Amino acid sequence: MQLFELARKGLQKEYSGKIDEALTARELIKIALEKNCEIEPREAITYICEKLNAEPVQVIGRKIVIYRMSEENPRIQI
Repeated sequence: MQLFELARKGLQKEYSGKIDEALTARELIKIALEKNCEIEPREAITYICEKLNAEPVQVIGRKIVIYRMSEENPRIQI
């Protein structure tokens, strides 16, 4: 599972591109929001999932997990 960390400025354009690439390659990723991140975890998971056409899996504390099935090589069956 790929891990990303979002800092003070939250989700920016360069992060969304990297997260999109990771979802394409791995399908399931974990994102940690640092304490100084201005966006709340539930807001972040909603925003990311809507923007990248992904599904929210869980929010635990300041960590979020999202899933998007690979169109070319699906590995995780739900």
